[in-house]
This record gives sequence, C-alpha cells and structure tokens, in this order.
Amino acid sequence: MPVDQTCVTDLYEPTARTGCRPLLADPDDLTVVHSPVVDLADGSVTGWTAAARFPGTATPDVWFAAAHDAGLAAPLQALLLQTALARRPATGRLHVAVDPWLLGAPVVHTALRVPLVGVVLELTDANVDDEAALLRRCTVLRERGAALAVPAALLHRLPQLPADVVLLPAPLVAGLAGDERRTAIAVGVVAYAAAAGATVLADGVETDAELQGLLEAGVHAARGWLVGPTADGYGPAAPRVVRTLRDRALRSGTDATVAGLLRPVRTWSPGRDDRQLTPPVLVLDEAGHPATLSLVDARTGAWFEAPVPLVLPVDTPVAEALHRALARRPALRFDPVPCADATGAVVGLVRVEDLAGAAAAR
Repeated sequence: MPVDQTCVTDLYEPTARTGCRPLLADPDDLTVVHSPVVDLADGSVTGWTAAARFPGTATPDVWFAAAHDAGLAAPLQALLLQTALARRPATGRLHVAVDPWLLGAPVVHTALRVPLVGVVLELTDANVDDEAALLRRCTVLRERGAALAVPAALLHRLPQLPADVVLLPAPLVAGLAGDERRTAIAVGVVAYAAAAGATVLADGVETDAELQGLLEAGVHAARGWLVGPTADGYGPAAPRVVRTLRDRALRSGTDATVAGLLRPVRTWSPGRDDRQLTPPVLVLDEAGHPATLSLVDARTGAWFEAPVPLVLPVDTPVAEALHRALARRPALRFDPVPCADATGAVVGLVRVEDLAGAAAAR
C-alpha cells in the first residue's frame, strides 16, 4: 500500500533539534525495521515489532521529539503506521507503537483505515487527557480486529482499558533476576493479565539473568537484543535462546508426566531359555503384551508373580497416574506400573512412591 503523501507533506519543515535534518527531507527517510517477539513457553516467534529508523546519528526518540516540538507529531506517527502496515509479515502478528493521544488525529485515523486483523497496536505510556475518548477509540480498533498492548503503568492509571497484551517496560526488566521487588511487580502483572485474559510481553531483554527472571515470574513473551536482533526484514529469534526455551519446555513437559519418572525394566517372553534376570521382571504373553510382574518379597527374598491390571502411556500426567495406580485392588496397589510408548511397547516402570513424591512437589 503506497504511503499517503497528504499525511506527510507538513513533515518537510526545519527543526531546531540537533541531528534532525528537515522533517523529512524525503518520506523514504523513515524506514521500518523489525525485532522478533518470542513466546517464552517454547521459543517460537509469534510476531515482530516495527520500529522507525532515520538517517544521521539522532535516535528515533529525538526525531519524534523534534516532530512534537514542530507540531508534526501526528503526521510522523501516521507515516510510521502507514509504512509498517503496508508490508506485513506473511505469518505472525505485527506490533506497532502509537501514542494514545494521537489516536484521535485525522491523519492517524486515516492511516489506521486498513484491515487490522493480526496487528497489535501498542499504546505508549503517555499522558491521557480525554480518557473516555481513548476508551471509545480503543473499543472501535478492537472491533476492527486489532489487538491492544498497554503498558502496565498506563493500566495502573486507567484500568478500564481493554488490554490484550500487558507490556513490562525495559527499566523494570533490567535487573529483574534476584530483585525481589521487581519480581513481585512482574508476578503481580502476570496475575492481573491472567484475570483479564491477557498475556504479558517484556521489553528490552538483554541478559540471560533477565530472561531467567522473566521465566521464574511466569511472563509469557519477550523481545530485546538477547532474544532476537533488529533487522530489515522479519528475522528469526536468537538460536541460542530458542534452544534454551525449547529444552526447558521439553523438561517441563517431561516432569509433568510419568515419562520423567521411568525406571528401567527387564522383560521376559515365552520361548526364552534364560529366566535368570534381576527383578523386577515384566513377563510378556505370546502377543508381547504385559502379563505379569516377577517381583521379590522384601521380607523373605522369595520371588512371586503379580498380575498387571494397569499399563500407563508415558504421557500420562503424574496426578492422573497416581490416582489410577492407587485405584488398583489393595494387594496390587503399591506394585510398580509398566509404562508404554505410543506404539504400545513397554519402555519402563514407574513406582508409586515416585508418583506420590512428584505429585506432592507440584
């Protein structure tokens, strides 16, 4: 979608801000780069954040401040929105920041007159003069398909804002790990988001310690130098962080099921000559299915055979597995339980005492 030049004509004005040549000497002076937004549950990229870049040494904050001083904040905001929304990613969501007080400006309204499904409009933490008008505008934008991301500080001042995403600012994220007060705030924001049906996105993640602190606080998503660099296109997340998050997800999923509690099991089937195996031994029938368990009486040292009324899939949740094991008849209640993979092959045993310990720890 071409940029509407009527929105940006007034940007070609001189400014006193050092490093900002006339706003703008050319509309192509504003370019858009993207940084990935990463789901902390599994390391997947859920979208990208669009950010403005300008020529010269002045930072984007300086350019936007210069536009504000010159009375050109709305046209520059509209140019950013138009440029970002004109080229969206094929998959995932596009996050674009917008000052809440500019949502009522005609040029910004025009820039947003496009399909907004898959767009996350991120309100900045700016002062709001007309709260009722902002609420109406946000409601309309959501009805048109946009999701709203709202800074935690703005929600504190205006809790009735309909947030789909709650933003944790970079200054809070910095030094989060090991800081009980910062962690308490993050945990509180996560609790609020859960009650509101929203997710939490942390900004400016730069260190492994910060990432670990976010994981411990239960934050849902993150962006920043550590998790994925800014690029001209729609780049991937940092491979090292993705591996860390995926490994963590795998461990978490395993720990929640009997797969993380398996002990080795020896099997014996009809036709084998050697039965001299160390117990416990799982005896298979002619079809290869578990038939009995050969166990040893701890008091007498004598072998005995116990039937196998229960075989658990390895992805059975710990709590469910414990319930099913204890539901067996009393004589068998504390016998180990065979566990099978998706093909039905037995891959190990789980002990009832291990199930009870894992359930108590969760």
